[in-house]
Parts: sequence; C-alpha cells; structure tokens
Amino acid sequence: MNMTLPVIRDDMSERELDSIVEKATTASAFLKAISHEGRLMILCHLVSGEKSVTELEELLSARQAAVSQQLSRLRLEGLVVPRREGKAIYYRLADDKPKRMLECVYELFCQDED
Repeated sequence: MNMTLPVIRDDMSERELDSIVEKATTASAFLKAISHEGRLMILCHLVSGEKSVTELEELLSARQAAVSQQLSRLRLEGLVVPRREGKAIYYRLADDKPKRMLECVYELFCQDED
C-alpha cells in the first residue's frame, strides 16, 4: 500500500487543518482502543472469524468479566459487532480496519528481521 502522508503547511486553509485534526482525533481514539493487550488479542482472534464470548474466554485464558469489559470498549469504538443467539453472544470485526491494522503491527513487530 503506497500512501502520501499529509504535510502541514503555513498556507493551509482552516478547513484543511480542521480535516487533519479530525482525522488525527479518529486515529488517536482507534489507537487507544487497541492499546490494551487483551483488546489486541481479541481482535487477533476475531480476524479468523466470529467467536462467542465463551470461546474468547478460553482462547485468552481470561475471566468472563475481563473479556466482556474489553469487548465493551471495542464495541464502543465501533471495532466489533455483537450478535445474540439464545444465551450466547458472538462477536465479529465491524469492518476491515482492525485486520489492516493487525497486518501493519505484524509487519512492524512480528516478522523476523533479515
């Protein structure tokens, strides 16, 4: 993916600057939401598909309360979407942003250096 980063210049209009600030605010909220190890691991597990809260508890070796708290934050930030089936609640990624972010994190921190 080839992209051009914005360059803040002295001659930018107020509208252009406001747009950059708005995007920075959105990006900051996203980064805060994924900055917790538990939330990051939940997203990693959801990349492969929808999971129930019980499945996530087992995969993370975590208590239900802790998993639910992290899912609540991810839901609040719009990163995951719940679905109820009887007593079970299932979660999936809301869109492809978390997956794309995880690919970047993997590339930056997980691949072996040459």
